[in-house]
Amino acid sequence: MCVRRLFQPSSLYWAWRTTALNRPLGRHQGVLRWTHSGGRSYRAVIFDMGGVLLPSPGTVAEGQASSATAQQSGELPAAMAELAWDFATQEGFRVFKEMPATKTPKRSYHAWAGPRSPRTPMGVRGHSTVAAASPSREAKGGLVISPEGLSPQVRKLYEQLMQFIEQKVYPVEPELQRHQASADRWSPSPLIEDLKEKAKAEGLWNLFLPLETDPEKKYGAGLTNVEYAHLCEVMGMSLYASEIFNCSAPDTGNMEILVRYGTEEQKARWLVPLLEGRIRSCFAMTEPQVASSDASNIEASIKEEDGSYVLNGHKWWTSGILDPRCKLCVFMGKTDPQAPRHQQQSMILVPMDSPGIKVIRPLSVFGLEDPPGGHGEVRFKDVRVPKENILLGPGRGFEIAQGRLGPGRIHHCMRLIGYSERALALMKTRVMSRTAFGKPLVEHGTILADIARSRVDIEQARLLVLKAAHLMDVAGNKAAALDIAMIKMVAPSMAYQVIDRAIQAFGAAGLSSDYPLAQFFGWARALRFADGPDEVHQLTVAKMELKNQSRLQEPAAPRV
Repeated sequence: MCVRRLFQPSSLYWAWRTTALNRPLGRHQGVLRWTHSGGRSYRAVIFDMGGVLLPSPGTVAEGQASSATAQQSGELPAAMAELAWDFATQEGFRVFKEMPATKTPKRSYHAWAGPRSPRTPMGVRGHSTVAAASPSREAKGGLVISPEGLSPQVRKLYEQLMQFIEQKVYPVEPELQRHQASADRWSPSPLIEDLKEKAKAEGLWNLFLPLETDPEKKYGAGLTNVEYAHLCEVMGMSLYASEIFNCSAPDTGNMEILVRYGTEEQKARWLVPLLEGRIRSCFAMTEPQVASSDASNIEASIKEEDGSYVLNGHKWWTSGILDPRCKLCVFMGKTDPQAPRHQQQSMILVPMDSPGIKVIRPLSVFGLEDPPGGHGEVRFKDVRVPKENILLGPGRGFEIAQGRLGPGRIHHCMRLIGYSERALALMKTRVMSRTAFGKPLVEHGTILADIARSRVDIEQARLLVLKAAHLMDVAGNKAAALDIAMIKMVAPSMAYQVIDRAIQAFGAAGLSSDYPLAQFFGWARALRFADGPDEVHQLTVAKMELKNQSRLQEPAAPRV
């Protein structure tokens, strides 16, 4: 859409003529023209969707003009730029939206590789990272980069979710924070349970299960990963929101495991009460004595004995295990240490009332215990579990872990975008209401630079998250592995920096529990470890990049 075409017959023309020039206007070659008393002509050129005015052939400056009207003429570009921008963002988009659907751009927003265009030379870097999508996956829709592009049904969910959080969650955050610091912190908050019932009544429940996993919409809302990304970002704006909508880790990952890999008996016993919010669960994988970022290091054992499996191991950072509602533990250990490296591990469902499970202590993140679920250190000693509780069968644990961690990683990144948006919103409100060194904070250059950097950082990370979600929808989790690794590298560090800038703008208040910034900061930093540290994802990206020979190759020898 070119603003120049819309400009001539529009209200912008008359507004400019009456308010800026206040004199008759001449026309020349399709652009606007005026003359100051010195007789030198200047053209106002409006660029596409811009609002940039350039004087031609020279510049207008008070000291260079031939009359007293030079200053007024010199101010015209700024006035016209404001008018042009208002036009571009109002009139121009209005006309664009009224255009017939047949004139919509033909550019595809799909990020997977299709047949190479004959005009795309070999060796030129493309934006694709996976092979072509199958027709069945392609039918799942394109990349939606803003809530305005969501379908009416999903847009309604988005607006409901936003309204629910603004009206029902934000106002009670101080009370929920006080509960987490009280002597009753290891018991669920009655306020959270009440909000859960309200969320269920509004249909804001179990939104996380992707359409691919649940194509019949038997368990969830039937959203694509891209659609859920926009909703999950909203949930990330409050530390308490995900649980209220039954979309919090580790339950989401465990429920998806059961949907994907569980037997009908396992689903009936564990999945249904998890979906209904009657119980909680935990995931036991990380171990204190080994580098658990390499899952093949895990030493916990799962041994077959007398028709059962016997579990022994020392785990920590087992999220959710301290919650009294936690009734299920998904346990990862080795069933065959002599098998090939990635076929040694298995996953098994462990009832939390099994004898031999001992929670040693809750662990804290920068002093935050995260009750009531917490993050526990726990020992499993001769814990006996029925053989039918194994998931998929012996030796399939690594496979399940990769299937579970992909969606878990992207959900964390979606929420981190929400953390960042809330932090930036709080920062803007703060700097517009405080004064230091003789002027409002918002007028200080360093503050403005921080706001600009934060906005750019958020937008970049969001687009990468949405691309990864889109690839999961159209090509599958395995094909999207590179993009998931990239967002897991980018999103936590981005959020950490954005929140840090907000804290700096708040001053000492940003470190207190009066605002959510300190907790946002702590969890953003922790998520550089959760579901794999940054270094693991960096290694994944680097290896896959080096394997990709379609990238433009520069000669190793220096140019002469």
